[in-house]
Amino acid sequence: MKTVKLINDNWIFTKQGVSETVNVPHCWNAIDGQNQPNYYRGKCSYAKKLEGLSGKTIVRIEGANSVADVYANGNLVKHHRGGYSAFSADLTKYIVDGKVELRIDVDNSDFDDVYPSTADFTFYGGLYRNVTLFTNVPAVSFDVVDYGGSGIMVTPVIKDGKAEVSLDAIVHGDKATIDYQVVDKEGNIVSTAVDNLNNEKVVAEIANPILWTLENPYLYTVKGYLKVNGEVVDQAETRFGVRTIEFDSERGCILNGNAVKLKGVSRHQDRENLGNALTYEHIAEDIALIKEVGANSIRLAHYQQNQIIYDLCDEQGILVWAEVPVISRYSQKKLNNAKEQLCELILQNYNHPSIFCWGVQNEITIGGGGNGTKKCLKGITELNTLAKELDPSRHTTSAQVMMATSTDPLNYVTDILGFNIYYGWYVNRYTDIDKWLDDFHTQNPTLKLCLSEYGAEAVLKYYSNNPTQGDYGEQYQAIMHEHYAKAITSRDWLWGSYVWNMFDFGSAIRNEGGVAGKNNKGLVTFDRKTRKDAFYAYKAYWSDEKFIQIGGQRFVNRQIGKSRVDVFTNCDEVVLTVNGVDYGAKSGKMVTYEVDIVAGENVITATCGDIVNSITVQGVEQEPAEYKCDTKGNLVRNWFAADDATTSAECYSINDKVGEVLKNDDVKAMLGSRIPLWLTKLVYHVRVKTLLKIAGIKPEMAAIANNFLQTIKK
Repeated sequence: MKTVKLINDNWIFTKQGVSETVNVPHCWNAIDGQNQPNYYRGKCSYAKKLEGLSGKTIVRIEGANSVADVYANGNLVKHHRGGYSAFSADLTKYIVDGKVELRIDVDNSDFDDVYPSTADFTFYGGLYRNVTLFTNVPAVSFDVVDYGGSGIMVTPVIKDGKAEVSLDAIVHGDKATIDYQVVDKEGNIVSTAVDNLNNEKVVAEIANPILWTLENPYLYTVKGYLKVNGEVVDQAETRFGVRTIEFDSERGCILNGNAVKLKGVSRHQDRENLGNALTYEHIAEDIALIKEVGANSIRLAHYQQNQIIYDLCDEQGILVWAEVPVISRYSQKKLNNAKEQLCELILQNYNHPSIFCWGVQNEITIGGGGNGTKKCLKGITELNTLAKELDPSRHTTSAQVMMATSTDPLNYVTDILGFNIYYGWYVNRYTDIDKWLDDFHTQNPTLKLCLSEYGAEAVLKYYSNNPTQGDYGEQYQAIMHEHYAKAITSRDWLWGSYVWNMFDFGSAIRNEGGVAGKNNKGLVTFDRKTRKDAFYAYKAYWSDEKFIQIGGQRFVNRQIGKSRVDVFTNCDEVVLTVNGVDYGAKSGKMVTYEVDIVAGENVITATCGDIVNSITVQGVEQEPAEYKCDTKGNLVRNWFAADDATTSAECYSINDKVGEVLKNDDVKAMLGSRIPLWLTKLVYHVRVKTLLKIAGIKPEMAAIANNFLQTIKK
């Protein structure tokens, strides 16, 4: 029988001629990838001597970003392109006297035929997940090489109250049979089957199956015993769940026949000062925080993530949107690689009941090609077709950029659809999301829509008694998100939403809000130590755990006089007192008081029965200057602004006159009532770019406007 062990310790890591001993998971951009745009992107190597090897020997690499070459005694064994999926290499023929010198070269450069290369996150380099060694692998064995799956693919279907569990094995060698056992959570064998490996369908039947639900994520285990001449030569096992999931354009998501709103957050896999090199404990902490806020779904953006997180979601009842890094700009050169990564994503994660959809693109038209260029539309359609061929049992989805119109052909490619809308941050006011949602649903009543991204930056050091859009303050972020939460909750047809983002994350290209190298849209800080006010806004809507949280707990020094106090709660009502003065009872998920702050210490207390939350603030003559963000010259290029997009004469652009552009209904909807009629008449014959220049609009914001106009045909 084969033996399996981790070989994470004592690798010789070499970067630019300098070597040191490291343990994997390891990331060489853990620091520079989070504080500067010119972080190191190039080739590094990891080397290790393996001894005591016997029989067929395979090494499995869980993650190496983004192109990797595996060498055994200097011989190239495996070349892998794609930084987020697992892959394996057979070392057997290079073993000498039970030894082999293993070297893995990893390169996180920008390759013109590998996704991704342009996105709003850091492309960390490293051998950043586990490395596993299989020895004594029998000649007839379950696959551990091709696409790195478990060797058994499980497809449960419910018919007449029973679960028909189709079992498909990937086996190397012939003249073998497989004895299957399906085991319940308590260890009881509930079904058996035999596979003679003659290409006939193999089904194990479970009578009265216990369904996988959000409240009771019940897991079965299938065990496969591979036999040659009646003797077991290899075995494999995998967990699965029995459930149904559908989507309806009016009822939303339907899990096991019951409508359920997907209350989701998005997650990048990195962490402060660690990059992508996370342990089980780090990932488990992320899941605990996601459960605490009351979320029941995660969008794993924008790439395949560690098997640990899929396993934890299986176990804890969290539905997962899994996707490939086909992002930002469509490239025909990268299409084959996109297909390879999609195959790996699906085949390596096929058995996870938590995964309900495969995402095939995110904001693919940012770099131009609005309304779907022919090549882009064809390429994304091919990815969608491939996903359906590999896994007919799950839905496909995509996340459209907010500049895309309601009739963009890409809206109709996948089974379900998401839109990334940043009203209230990059454009428009946050209250405009209501009209956008209702208008889109009216125009596309059969599309199954969610909000796949939305959010605002929040840097903990900024506070104000007058939170405003673009101030980078924690308070404004919470106000904006509370409105979104209300809008999403009130629309049953909207099947779900995904906050951008659960955690702050590394984005080396950014330098805004006084913070370099990070995207600060998280509900929780990059180090996972601080829950921002917006975290509690969602907890108020999503969690059943009764709580009260006074906002602005880091807004310690407040100017004497009137001060704004926000309270987040899922209790029926709260009573607020300040220095013993009763400001009355209020009800709602987020309630706001105007209170009097006096010089010195002020105790603010919110109560509901036995639930109490108090903070102490200091009354000062003038709020500290560091509470305000000086945004002048401090804003990064908005990610939605492409700097290399071509201009199509068939669509509007900032070269057109204001009057011509304002004739279009989509433009009117985008601008709302912001431009007074008198001003419209005054600038009717002025070109848009001229108006923007007169108004002092930054070039990057003008590029956003041009991108949006380029999605609208004249």
